[in-house]
Amino acid sequence: MNALTTLERRALSRITTDQGRMLIVAADQRNSMKAVMKDAPDGAASVTFEQLAAAKADLVTYLANNGPAILLDPETALPAIVDQGVIAPDTALVVGLDASGFETVDGLKYTRYIEGVTPRTVREVGGDVAKMLWYLRPDRQGADSRTVQEIGDLVKACEAEGVLLIVEILTYKLADETDEQYAAKFPGLIVESARLSVDAGAKVLKLPFPGSGEAAAAVTDAARGVPWAVLSAGVDHETFIGQVEIAVANGAAGAMAGRSLWKDSLAVDPAVRQDLLTNRALPRLRELTDAVNGKITARA
Repeated sequence: MNALTTLERRALSRITTDQGRMLIVAADQRNSMKAVMKDAPDGAASVTFEQLAAAKADLVTYLANNGPAILLDPETALPAIVDQGVIAPDTALVVGLDASGFETVDGLKYTRYIEGVTPRTVREVGGDVAKMLWYLRPDRQGADSRTVQEIGDLVKACEAEGVLLIVEILTYKLADETDEQYAAKFPGLIVESARLSVDAGAKVLKLPFPGSGEAAAAVTDAARGVPWAVLSAGVDHETFIGQVEIAVANGAAGAMAGRSLWKDSLAVDPAVRQDLLTNRALPRLRELTDAVNGKITARA
């Protein structure tokens, strides 16, 4: 296990349930959050900056303030949500550093930082923890690759700033792969991504569900004591609950859920949004809390 500093250990404790399991509501999305606001009169592109910011504030008020932590972006949400007192004092703030989209170089995907955002920014906007997303194909990228080197560099930069970093990894299908070929490789790609990230110094991981309990156990082995949370990847709530149950039973330390909680609970209309977040999304968060705490019997 990569050793945590005292500050990092304290930050990790802030993003966990009373049972010591990671649980974070993910709301750092930008374009994908606009896309689910179906009542926008002229489609997703017509959702304004102000409307998106208001939706994020309501996500905090009516959903995330009922859990340990919220993941937000410093483009539309921060620091306003902190400055306006929207986030509860006992709800931790995770700050996303990755910009929307990616660039492709020689067939490989690379994410970018939000311009001007650094580990120092996390502190300046009131954050407890940072999160950065990387795309990785461990069958094409090794320890000396640009992506793995970036992971190591940011872990060190965050540690120097006293900020815990969550390393999020997504894999993807290459241009010359079929869907079937990628699906067959997928569990191994997640396992090897965890191994490479931990070798680079990662102290907390956010990973896709690798497909089975056996694969989740292999991820846990590859992480070598580094806690990992399973991400929802836009699946429906019931599917994600099942994935979380299996992952936690096989060593995962918790979950980070975004669209599985709120994708059908957002609207441009504030009254509609409040009702949906309160009566649809919040019960899901409570069920997810039970799942990460191991209070639901794991499925086969």
